[in-house]
Amino acid sequence: MELDALKKADAEFRALGATFIAISPQLQSFNREFREEKKLTFEILSDPGNEVAQRYGIKFQLPEDLREVYLKFNIDLPKYNGDDSWTLPLPARLIIDPKGIIRYAAINADYTVRPEPEETIVALKKIIER
Repeated sequence: MELDALKKADAEFRALGATFIAISPQLQSFNREFREEKKLTFEILSDPGNEVAQRYGIKFQLPEDLREVYLKFNIDLPKYNGDDSWTLPLPARLIIDPKGIIRYAAINADYTVRPEPEETIVALKKIIER
C-alpha cells in the first residue's frame, strides 16, 4: 500500500525537482519483477547485504521468533535477499541533497509506522524554500 501511495506522489516529487528512489535488500531480479508487477514509476535499487542500511545505521537483524513468523507467511528473506543474514533496514524516508547531506529523515523502529508521502513532500517544499 505504501508503494502505491508513493507511486501516486512520484509526479509531485518530480515536479519539485526531486528524484524518488526506493532501496531494498532484495536481489535486483526480485526488485525488477516487483516494480513491473506494481507498475511503479520510480526505481528500486538493490542493497545487497544491507550495506547502505548499515552505513546509515538502520540495519537490524530479525530475532529467531520473527524469522519463524516470516517463514509461516512464505517470506523467505534468504531467498529474496540472496544471503542468510536475516537482516532488514528499518523503514526510513530520507531527503538527501545533491551534496549528499541528509536534510530530512523519518525513521521508526516500528515497521508499521511510516510517514505519509505528503509529509515527505511538505518537508521537501520546506527544504526548497530555504
